Amino acid sequence: MFDYGRVILHADLDSFYASVEQRDDPSLRGRPVAVGGGVVLAASYEAKAYGVSTPMAGSEARRLCPGLITVRPRFSAYVEASRAVFEIFRDTTPLVEGLSIDEAFLDVGGLRRLVGEPVEIAATLRRRVRTEVGLPISVGVARTKYLAKVASAVSKPDGLLLVAPDRESQFLHPLPVERLWGVGKVTAAKLRADGIRTVGDLARREEEVLQGLVGKASGRHLWALAHLRDPRPVEVGRRRGSVGAQRALGRRRCTAAELDAHVVALIDRVARRLRGGERIGRTLILRLRFDDFTRATRSATIGSAGAATGATEVWVATARTLLRSAWPLIEERGCTLIGVSISGLSDAGTEQLELPLDWPGMQGAVGRSSILDGALDQVKDKYGAGAITRAVLLGSDDGIEMPQLPDPGPFRSSGEGHMTPGSGLSV
Repeated sequence: MFDYGRVILHADLDSFYASVEQRDDPSLRGRPVAVGGGVVLAASYEAKAYGVSTPMAGSEARRLCPGLITVRPRFSAYVEASRAVFEIFRDTTPLVEGLSIDEAFLDVGGLRRLVGEPVEIAATLRRRVRTEVGLPISVGVARTKYLAKVASAVSKPDGLLLVAPDRESQFLHPLPVERLWGVGKVTAAKLRADGIRTVGDLARREEEVLQGLVGKASGRHLWALAHLRDPRPVEVGRRRGSVGAQRALGRRRCTAAELDAHVVALIDRVARRLRGGERIGRTLILRLRFDDFTRATRSATIGSAGAATGATEVWVATARTLLRSAWPLIEERGCTLIGVSISGLSDAGTEQLELPLDWPGMQGAVGRSSILDGALDQVKDKYGAGAITRAVLLGSDDGIEMPQLPDPGPFRSSGEGHMTPGSGLSV
């Protein structure tokens, strides 16, 4: 029972894409399933038992799991399932902060007198998601965001875990240091080289020592988490600062023309999504992943300070410039994933026009592009995204888009735990 402070749930759908496929095709249930061909986008827990993970190459996944069943992604089905789950979240509490298509924080601190204890609320939420949407979901219950997220990961798959306020240290400190937000492979290696293997080991170090190991900002952040300090509230209605899409390409080497077509398709989707949300942006980021799983980014900001746009043609030209600059690296290493995102977002009404203005009637390039974009958006809204396309995309695969929900909050990628099932556990 919670005696003080906030009560936060972290709800995280289990192996989301793979679970949707198993839900919709009974023949896949209980069998190892991977979503995606060239690169694994999601794996069922039956496949994870063989070591299959994301973003593993499909050939490596099949080597680890000879009986692996590979299915093509169906992003429209995933978006539909996600929206149904988020409706349940918002029916549970108005204080919902979406993190990604498959996870969210919920503040239920004000519901105790009206609905019941936090564990009861979490259990009801899990039951509704299973009954109404047909998907498993893991939920962590704690006083802070960070502890709730760790609890949901530990409870996976299909579990519920409460971290009571008087047992937070007992729960957190024995966990490996990699459980801390911000500890990746490089940081973990530095900490382990200095004898820091658990969160408790880190908590026993002086903050200044940690800053010397991993830098001032990271040292302060990790020290605070290890000492249970996370004052961040659940944020509702904050619009995201960027919007993007990406495509997994597999191991086959793409030509420059093929990569250009993929980039154009991604920009089309992202720019349309910007305009649909009445947003404009300032900076384009091109993300690349290579055959050896290393990554690189290229970015460009348009115009002068304060300039922003939602025009597709501007972003296509910018993306092509970035792609050309990265082409030598792509030729050398091969490219298995390409993505674009537009950041520095603001509301469309705040766009700053630059001289010279091509008046009257904005008949210049920007004006024509805006009119064309609006007409194309209306056609696609009425007849579907495939009703009209660019000539450069004719005869090619339109690309694999990583979907995002409408703006419930800043979106990030989600992680999944690899623990045994739990049901109403508490520590």
